[in-house]
Amino acid sequence: MLKIQRKANGDVVFTVVGRLESDNVGELLQLLAVEPAGRPIVLDLKDLVLVDREAVRFLRRCERQGIVLRNCPPYIRGWMAGGEEHAE
Repeated sequence: MLKIQRKANGDVVFTVVGRLESDNVGELLQLLAVEPAGRPIVLDLKDLVLVDREAVRFLRRCERQGIVLRNCPPYIRGWMAGGEEHAE
């Protein structure tokens, strides 16, 4: 299950709770796509409990596009750095 909460106070912060997997990455992508260009976006991953390979790829792309990943769990950060073959 995935829950996404949006808060805007200068930055737009999306708090991602639960499991981010290939079947729900699109949901988060759609929410990000409607945000105005140039507005800082943050993904707060403090309550993210599980990701799969597609989610790791998605998070990596987000960072390359300037989206800040706040409170990213160390194991996810490790997979993003190149060890994603262990993501399940």
